[in-house]
Amino acid sequence: MRAHVLQHVPFEGIGSIAGWLEQNGADVTLTRFFENGPLPQPDGLDLVIAMGGPISANDEPVLPWLRPEKAFLREAARAGAAVLGVCLGAQLLAAAFGARVYPGPFKEIGWFPIEAVARQAGAFRFPDRCTVFHWHGETFDLPPAAVHLARSAACENQAFQIGRRVMGLQFHLETTRESGLAILDNCKDELASGPYVQSESELRAASADSYAGINRLMDRILSYLTGR
Repeated sequence: MRAHVLQHVPFEGIGSIAGWLEQNGADVTLTRFFENGPLPQPDGLDLVIAMGGPISANDEPVLPWLRPEKAFLREAARAGAAVLGVCLGAQLLAAAFGARVYPGPFKEIGWFPIEAVARQAGAFRFPDRCTVFHWHGETFDLPPAAVHLARSAACENQAFQIGRRVMGLQFHLETTRESGLAILDNCKDELASGPYVQSESELRAASADSYAGINRLMDRILSYLTGR
């Protein structure tokens, strides 16, 4: 399996996804946009993963690589690759398929529940309710033909699916303690007071079971998208 990762900042890597890729014998390549890395040809890729970062999908005037990244996500999906967008990656994926990305009504940072929405045949089924890790201030409309998969009290569009092999997740299921603390150390200035923003002490106190639970769900999603 050929997997390609789109990484926007050094401190937001793939977390627990690395273990799943290793277990499935993936040949992994990366585009590191913060190092001006090039994009590959989408043909022949089995899996594309677009990760997060503290930028906006609308920042094309100052980050000109965003436009070709959106085109690449669209082309990879149309070429038959499984495509997963996480947080910023989901926003870029939504934009690539014609949806609007904009500031959400609330910042959502910390461990908060999501609720499953979709009951459509063939769509991925999230648990009816589960607590996951969030770190976002923007949201998106659903792209045309997308299936709505999950919502939260703070954010209506938490996850969507296009066809059988494309999915966007506004939240982070790949987060490990190490990767979560890396985001916290680099973005703690975003912890402004709000109804859906946890404190630094709450974030640092998350249990090992919390991380293990979301990582298992990420494994399920990757296996679903790739058929493995």
